[in-house]
Amino acid sequence: MVMAPAKILVVDDDPAIRNLIHRFLSKQSYQMESAEDGKTAMAMFEQFNPDLVILDVNLPDANGYSLCQEMQSRTNVFVLMLTSRTDEADKLRGFAQGADDYITKPFSLGELGGRVGAILKRQRVVTTAEQQCLVFDKLVIDPVRREVKLNDDIVPLTALEFDLLHFLASHPGRVWRRAELIQEVWDYEYVGDQRVVDVHIGQIRKKIEIDTSQPALIQTVRGVGYKFESPATVS
Repeated sequence: MVMAPAKILVVDDDPAIRNLIHRFLSKQSYQMESAEDGKTAMAMFEQFNPDLVILDVNLPDANGYSLCQEMQSRTNVFVLMLTSRTDEADKLRGFAQGADDYITKPFSLGELGGRVGAILKRQRVVTTAEQQCLVFDKLVIDPVRREVKLNDDIVPLTALEFDLLHFLASHPGRVWRRAELIQEVWDYEYVGDQRVVDVHIGQIRKKIEIDTSQPALIQTVRGVGYKFESPATVS
């Protein structure tokens, strides 16, 4: 089965950066569209239905973080944030709003291409073994529909939160270091702050744990990382 080329929307108010990214990724055989502000971006998003949005944080008429949330509330789109800031708090905020990755200006086109490829790899077709629903008491994780239900209610997870939860739940009881999770879920040599894992785990816990101060499903293993415990084995 030949997969259609991925569709990417670039949103940046700087025409030089926008055109550079557009031209570079077009040459990599991606289907490309561009927008220079938030209003145009949302209209284009509806019409184009991209797989990935490369989104500038600072737009003349919109906040990139809000735009990221708005887009992800509509589809399972991946979002790569562009920023000129190097402030760590901004990055963590971006991840908390559902961004899949972050790249700081100035960046090399090679690095951008690598990040884009790594994000889109997560779109791969799941194998038959991976298509099984994971059922843990009242929590159901469906990898085909990319849906999570708790007490029969849909849990609204971002694409990355789903991938992280599904990965942990596929290996119940196993403890994973942050670096291992980054390699397995983000799927490339991530050089940023490993606290990005903590941010995403925190977001997932808010949505599936009864008591986030004493999480039962995704447990912290001090000094090491995290593990998923099946409710049947939770004491």
